[in-house]
Amino acid sequence: MSMTQSGRLDLSSNNASEITGGDTSTFTQVVFPTPFPANSQVIVLTQVQTFRGPDTPGVRIHDVNVNGFKIRLNELVGSGGALADGRHTAETIGWIATTVSG
Repeated sequence: MSMTQSGRLDLSSNNASEITGGDTSTFTQVVFPTPFPANSQVIVLTQVQTFRGPDTPGVRIHDVNVNGFKIRLNELVGSGGALADGRHTAETIGWIATTVSG
């Protein structure tokens, strides 16, 4: 039986786009309202709910576990580097977390 939780947060970026894999020093920690059961496989889906800044905000998540996940706005980056400066005004991000089997 899967379990689902959802939420939203206002998120902005005062930093350049993060292009180093695994560097979460500029991420925000989100804690689930209720932890999922131990050993659950959790997935998180996010969507930008607003359109406040002129550049396209990408959303990066990392360290998804039974207690929460890390998230940041990360303006779009191409193979040649950042397409924008990375800084972005606050946007509302909606998220859904659910458990999956197998």
